[in-house]
Amino acid sequence: MQSETVLTGGLVVDGTGASARRADLVLRNGRITHVAAPGRTDTTTGTVVDIDGLVVAPGFIDMHAHSDLAILADPDHSAKVAQGITLEVLGQDGLGYAPVTDTTADELFECLAGWNGTPDLERDWRGIGAYLDRVDEGAPVNAAVLVPHGNVRTAVVGSADRPPTRAELDRMRDMVARGMSEGAQGLSSGLTYTPGMYATDDEIVALLAPVREVGGYYCPHHRNYGSRIVEAYQECLDVARNAQVSLHLAHCHVNFPRNQGRAPEVLDAIDEATVRYGLDVTLDSYPYGPSATCLAAPMPSWAQAGGTELILKRLRDPAIRARILHEIEDEGTDGNHGIPLDWESIVVTGVTAPHLSWAVGSSIADLAREHGRRPAELYADLLVADRLRSGCLLEVGNEENIRTIMRHGAHTGGSDGILVGGRPHPRGWGTFPRYLGHYVRELGVLTLEECVRHLTSRPAARLGLDDRGVVQVGSVADLVVFDPDTVAARATFEDPCRTPVGIEHVLLSGEFTVRNGRRTDRLPGRSVRRNGP
Repeated sequence: MQSETVLTGGLVVDGTGASARRADLVLRNGRITHVAAPGRTDTTTGTVVDIDGLVVAPGFIDMHAHSDLAILADPDHSAKVAQGITLEVLGQDGLGYAPVTDTTADELFECLAGWNGTPDLERDWRGIGAYLDRVDEGAPVNAAVLVPHGNVRTAVVGSADRPPTRAELDRMRDMVARGMSEGAQGLSSGLTYTPGMYATDDEIVALLAPVREVGGYYCPHHRNYGSRIVEAYQECLDVARNAQVSLHLAHCHVNFPRNQGRAPEVLDAIDEATVRYGLDVTLDSYPYGPSATCLAAPMPSWAQAGGTELILKRLRDPAIRARILHEIEDEGTDGNHGIPLDWESIVVTGVTAPHLSWAVGSSIADLAREHGRRPAELYADLLVADRLRSGCLLEVGNEENIRTIMRHGAHTGGSDGILVGGRPHPRGWGTFPRYLGHYVRELGVLTLEECVRHLTSRPAARLGLDDRGVVQVGSVADLVVFDPDTVAARATFEDPCRTPVGIEHVLLSGEFTVRNGRRTDRLPGRSVRRNGP
């Protein structure tokens, strides 16, 4: 039995949006047993922690995370734990590490190296349930997962650009159903990544049938963040409505210069679907302008068909390479959302081949000037040399749109944090304290109470969790204690792997994972599985 812990004198921001109030919290056996007026709590057997002057809130829920391997391979995981994150939702963007087959496991591990690296880790699971069983052996955070559509399509159809046969679609639907029965929260799709970009909306609707049956949700990385931004969001709304499932819009940003000021159009479409059709919609965003992805992502979809070796073969063929680069530079590929790529805007964040470390931290345009080369050719050579494993930043964000979206009533926080590479995006280390420090304290875009609601109870409700995301008696004691006057992200684009300041304590099921600002050695994280409607 876990001993009692009492947090005294704190300012409780309970996650509901209600005004902050002073209270003592009593934690026992992993749950909150009392929320009492200050000084009304006494204990003779437990630990008393004075948090006078600090805020205590529910632990933050990262609705869009890429820590699928990190939570198993890195027991410290301070990138997320130090932010006050107690639950991460994995299996994002239609690509992940379960479900896989003996044939596809290594292929996906190779494909996702730019997002998650290649840690030395025994990958002996195949299904969602077995992956979550590994989490249950002890993890630095709690984890929920989505069934990645790309994994299912790869297992049944392969990486070819073609529709599934009826029999194949039935097999894919069975795989989704099994993943949901093993505890997945819903289905994710990556409609600008292979092989997800080859799927029709009808295919996605068909695969959402078993998700609907257990009350899960659809989480798309939609088809276009650039030239067809509003239409692409509308397509996601239509898919969810036709499938009769709830919708969570991943990294809901309105990017690229041509879309400046267009966030209200996207939000109006969401509001209309909510009012007219009763569609249940939430969304997540990170509070930064640049985005991050794999360096190969801007390539056209036809050039990415067939897997790594075929892609590399195309890039080595002079005629095919010329066609690829022409489409990237001059026409705007589906991989780059229909917009010609500006080489000044794409910065290399990480490589796996040590001899390519010279490229990390610079834009393709700067590297080309430094080496006296054409940017497109240097880009293609880098892809080949690193076997498509490199990561990048794309400087495409609009601050006005970022602020507009984070004010919306359906908004939640998601880091989309890629934690590997020499110079990864700072969102992996800074998203949640940046919300609290920059956008709450410094800019006043959100009140503290409303921001905490966005980061806690709203995502908990999307996940169907009625005992998390709120400070109340009976809730799981996943908590974060921070100083509202000093909390801030220290991660920058120049120095992205710095943990924040002002977050003093983090508790997971009542156990301290951060105490007095320092990471403990505790691994109380477990799987969070959907058990049905």
